[in-house]
Amino acid sequence: MAQSTPAQNKEFLTGRLLVVAFEGWNDAGEAATGAVRLLKEQLDMAEIIDIDSEDFFDYQFNRPTSEFDDDGQRILVWPNATMHGPAAATAVPEQLATDAGLAVTSSNTSNVYLLIGTEPSRNWKRFTNEVLNVAVDAGVSGIVFLGAMLADVPHTRPISIYSTSENAEVRSELDIERSTYEGPVGILSVLADSAEQLGIPTISLWASVPHYVHNAPSPKATLALVDRLEELIDVVIPRGDLVEEATAWETGIDALAGEDEEMASYIQQLEQARDTVDSPEASGEAIAQEFERYLRKRGDGAPPAPGSAGPAEPWRP
Repeated sequence: MAQSTPAQNKEFLTGRLLVVAFEGWNDAGEAATGAVRLLKEQLDMAEIIDIDSEDFFDYQFNRPTSEFDDDGQRILVWPNATMHGPAAATAVPEQLATDAGLAVTSSNTSNVYLLIGTEPSRNWKRFTNEVLNVAVDAGVSGIVFLGAMLADVPHTRPISIYSTSENAEVRSELDIERSTYEGPVGILSVLADSAEQLGIPTISLWASVPHYVHNAPSPKATLALVDRLEELIDVVIPRGDLVEEATAWETGIDALAGEDEEMASYIQQLEQARDTVDSPEASGEAIAQEFERYLRKRGDGAPPAPGSAGPAEPWRP
């Protein structure tokens, strides 16, 4: 792996940031990948590299899909991971900006890079090396990892976002916590560990998705991740139709619950439990406990099919 590191003495939020999400184990309700896809659609992005899937995916586990392209031709779409960067070369080089006395901040969308794909099945160390080599070459100085977990939370309340970092300076700068979790991890944790060893600080943002609607995408969770991401990196992110989709998602679940007394009663219990958590301190602790319980239980179950909102059987959140 390349041993060069980004320029020192650069605050996390004012650098060139890579936002990362993967389908599968880390992506309940497709919330995390949905957030990165929204960024890709709304910002002016271009592909930097498409990582060769032959080296990292088991095609019996992550199968290619048959689709029709815009011209009506049948094509095969293979599982992959792709990094995107600013399409227009408008970013001001750091040294030039320093010499000119300019403030280079992440309000400039030309400082945002994206990595999205299916969680690889094998060769994670080599995959990590390849990703981080490209990130270093692009001048990435910080990485934000997005994930989503199934949890005992009601769809009628705001989606909780659990923010953590292993980097002490980032925790101090952004007033976030360090995770106390110990147990099985996904590719996000592997990338984060290697990035920190390279000197690239990282943040992880996880959304809590209601487990009783795991078979469908959760635009409300995607919206919560986008809101938190925008707050952290100080970039204005156009929402497109996401707000309307989140409202329609919640309304649709309300309608289902209105026809199912057992479901309605269960949701009411979740609402009461959530509403007892009044203070920000208690809320943070509750979210942390839910996050760690989810990850420990996920360690003994098979990951869901790539790109799916959840498996046919319970996902053991």
